[in-house]
Amino acid sequence: MFSFIKNKLKKIYNQVTSKISSIFSLKKIDEQTLKELEEILLSADTGVKTTRAIIHNLKDQFKRGEIQEGQDLKKALEKQLCKILLTQKPSTNEKIFLMVGINGSGKTTFAGKLANKFKNEGKKVLMVAADTFRAAATEQLEKWAQSIGVEIITGTENQDPASVVFKGCEKYKNENFDVIIIDTAGRLQTKINLMRELEKIKKIINRHFPDETINTLLTIDSMLGQNSLEQAKIFNESTDVSGIVMTKMDGTGKGGIVFAITEQLGIPISYISFGEKVDQLKLFDAKEYVDELLG
Repeated sequence: MFSFIKNKLKKIYNQVTSKISSIFSLKKIDEQTLKELEEILLSADTGVKTTRAIIHNLKDQFKRGEIQEGQDLKKALEKQLCKILLTQKPSTNEKIFLMVGINGSGKTTFAGKLANKFKNEGKKVLMVAADTFRAAATEQLEKWAQSIGVEIITGTENQDPASVVFKGCEKYKNENFDVIIIDTAGRLQTKINLMRELEKIKKIINRHFPDETINTLLTIDSMLGQNSLEQAKIFNESTDVSGIVMTKMDGTGKGGIVFAITEQLGIPISYISFGEKVDQLKLFDAKEYVDELLG
C-alpha cells in the first residue's frame, strides 16, 4: 500500500508524509500538536479555508477527549480527508473524453497516456487534435498517436476547432471506435474566446451523441499550488468539468491541493499523472491516496 507516494511522489513523501508521520507517533498530543499539523497542511497547499475547517473539527474532538494520542489524531484526520474526497464521485463514462486546461498543464501528454491505457485494455481509440492554434500541440499529439498505435484526426493551422471535432465524431461513429479523446486549446489569456470554443465543441459532441455523457477532464499543474485552484474556478465557470487530472505530481511536495479543489469546487479528482513515460498515470483512489499521504 505505502509505495506510490513514497516511491513515485518522493517530494510529497519528504515534505508532507514524513513530517506528519512524526506527529502520529506521539503518545500524547496537545493544542500545540494541532498547531503543528495545521502548519503542515497549509505548507502542503491544502488551502486556508479547507485547513481551518479540518483543524476546527479536530480541536472539537480533542476537547471532547476523543483524541488523546497520535494514532487517534491520525484516524480522525484520515476520516475527514476521505470524507472531503469521497463526497464527489468521478464520472464512470469511458467513451467520450474532452481534455481542457491551460497550455503547459500537461494536457496533451495526459491525453496520450490515457489513449495508451485504453489501447492496452483492448479498446479501439481515436484521438482528435482540436488545438489548431498551436502547431506544436498537434505535432505532440501525432507523436503520441504514432508511438501508441492509435488513429488520430487533425486539422490545419488555425482551422475552427469545432470542425475538427465534427470530423472526429463522424469517424468515431462510422468506424465503431470505443473511445474518443479530444484535446483542446488552452490559451487562458484569451479567456472569452477559449470558453466560446469549448461551448461550441460541446454542442457538436452533444449533437452527435445526445444520450452519452461527456467526460470533461481538466488538467491541473500540481506545481502551481493555489494558482491551480484559480484555474479550476475559471474553467468550471464556463464548462461543466466532471473530473480533475493532477499532473506533474512528482515535481511537487504539495499534495494537499487535491483537498482544496475537491472541497471548494465540488469537483472530484479522476487521475494523477506523473513523469513523461506513457504508463505514468494512476486512476485516483481517494482512500489509497489518504492512506499513503498519512503514512
